[in-house]
Amino acid sequence: MQNTQPVVAKMSPRQIWWLAIRPKTLPAAAAPVVVGSAVAYLDGSFQWLSALAALVGALCLQIGANLANDVFDFYRGADSGERLGPLRVTQAGLLSPGAVLAGMWVVFGIAALAGVYLFWQVGWAVIWIGIASILAAIAYTGGPFPLGYYGLGDLAVFFFFGPVATCGTYFVQSGHVSRSAIWSCIPVGLLITAILVVNNLRDIDTDSASGKRTLAVRIGALWTRREYIACLAISYLVVLGMVLARIVPAWGMLAWFSIPLALKLIRLVKRESGRPLNQALAGTGQLALFFGVLYSAGLVIATLIR
Repeated sequence: MQNTQPVVAKMSPRQIWWLAIRPKTLPAAAAPVVVGSAVAYLDGSFQWLSALAALVGALCLQIGANLANDVFDFYRGADSGERLGPLRVTQAGLLSPGAVLAGMWVVFGIAALAGVYLFWQVGWAVIWIGIASILAAIAYTGGPFPLGYYGLGDLAVFFFFGPVATCGTYFVQSGHVSRSAIWSCIPVGLLITAILVVNNLRDIDTDSASGKRTLAVRIGALWTRREYIACLAISYLVVLGMVLARIVPAWGMLAWFSIPLALKLIRLVKRESGRPLNQALAGTGQLALFFGVLYSAGLVIATLIR
C-alpha cells in the first residue's frame, strides 16, 4: 500500500494541482496542433492567432481529461494502493473528488473560451468539434459507458488526437481540410495512441483485477506489445508514403531522425513489464512531440526554400 502521508505533508496546493494536471502528457497534446499548423503553413493558410487558440484548447482538453480520469477512476475503484503509474491525487487523498471535478470544469471552460474565438473565425463546426472533444474526454472513464473500460480507448485516442485535433487545427486556419492534412494526422494519432498502449500494458494486471477491460486486458501483453510496435512503425511508413506520393515535400522525412528514440522505446517495451514501463510511457510522449516537431520543421523548411 502506498504511504501518501509524507507526500501530503511536503506538497503545497500548487504542487498538488501541478501533479493532478500531469504535465508530462501535455507535449503530446501539443503535437497535433504543431503538425496541423505546419501543414497549414505549407499550404499558405497559416493563421497564428487561430493556431494559438487551437493550442490553448488542446492543452486544456488534455488537462481536463487527466482530471476526469483521476476522479472517475477513483469513483470506479480502478485506482488502488497497488497502482504502478504516477500518483493519482484523488485516490491519494491530496484533493477531494469535488475539487478535482471543479478543476476539470474550469479548464474545460477555458477551452470553450478559445473555441469562441475559433467560432468567430470559421463558424459552427468548431462548436460541434469542441463539444464532442469534451464529451469524449469525460466519457473515457466517466459516464454510463466509459470507453476505456470497454476496450475502446485506443480508437478514441487515435480519432480525437489524429483526425479531430490535427485536421481541426488545419481547418480553423484554412476553412477546409486538405489531403496533406488528412494523411499527416495518421502518424500523429498513432504515436499518441502508443502512449495509451504502453500505459495499458503497464496496468494489465491491476486493470484486470479492478474490472477495467482495456484493449490490453482483452488481447494480452504479447499482442499489446505488437500493437505498440505497429503504431510506431506505421507512423514512419506513412511519412515515407506521403513523400513518395508527393503529398508532402521530401523534407518531411526529417521525422525519420526520431527513429533511434523509437527503436530504444521498442526494445524497452519488449523487455519490461509493470512499473519500469513508466520510462517508456514518458519516452513515448517525448517521441510524439519530437516526431511532430521534426516533421513540421521539414514542411516549414520546404516552404521557405521553394
